[in-house]
Amino acid sequence: MRKKRSILRNRFFWIPLLILFFSGAIFYFIVFSSIFQIKEIKIVGNEKIQTKDIENFIGEKINQRLLFFPARNIFLINLKEIVNAFLEKFPQAEQINLKRQLPTTLFAGIKERSPIGIWCQNDKCFFLDKTGIIFEEGPQNHELVIRFQDKKEAFSFGQQIIKESQLLSILEIKEKLKTNLKIIPKEFFIPNDERINVKTIDGWEIYFDLRSNIDWQLTKLTLVLEKEIPPEKRGNLEYIDLRFGNFAPYKYRTSIQPAAGESP
Repeated sequence: MRKKRSILRNRFFWIPLLILFFSGAIFYFIVFSSIFQIKEIKIVGNEKIQTKDIENFIGEKINQRLLFFPARNIFLINLKEIVNAFLEKFPQAEQINLKRQLPTTLFAGIKERSPIGIWCQNDKCFFLDKTGIIFEEGPQNHELVIRFQDKKEAFSFGQQIIKESQLLSILEIKEKLKTNLKIIPKEFFIPNDERINVKTIDGWEIYFDLRSNIDWQLTKLTLVLEKEIPPEKRGNLEYIDLRFGNFAPYKYRTSIQPAAGESP
């Protein structure tokens, strides 16, 4: 009868065991060794947000122990979780790029929001970025001032306070008024989602319909100013309304003039 071979002499027993042993040793070395513990947080790109505040926030996040695993291990930190928490904590930041720089450095590239104007509610104003998000208090005066119909809803930094499409329309109107017609807007008032009222520095207003073509409305404005409202009469102008088809009704403070293109 053939004698059975000992399992200890079987290479198919030892090979998986050795693989398991070396895998465990590598895992232990990577996770528990001090070689891969974060010792430096390198921060670039921030101007308004204090470097110390960023260091403290990220440091607090990476110091949180995961079960029995040591804190600050460069491989075990959850970068996405830290990014989301950071953007919620610091609304001035538009983006943070976290990268592992082995063996001991965590790189944080900060992109802060750039203000393109201010949004004012009652007597308080807040900086507004290109996406319509407010992120910190601002001055009462700015090149671009936007106001809404008074609202009582609560708002917070990091909130999109105006639709991006509305903001793009405002920026288009502002640029074309200044460049093409030499009209300087003082502020933009939004009574509802369909309308924008532009108050000029000369005191008169222009009414736009957000649902209609902005270029056509600006063309009507150009025509009515060139043909019917010379510069010497604009000091007494109250408004020009561009919301009605091919017409551009306007009104002086002392009397009502016929709509552009119509007979008195």
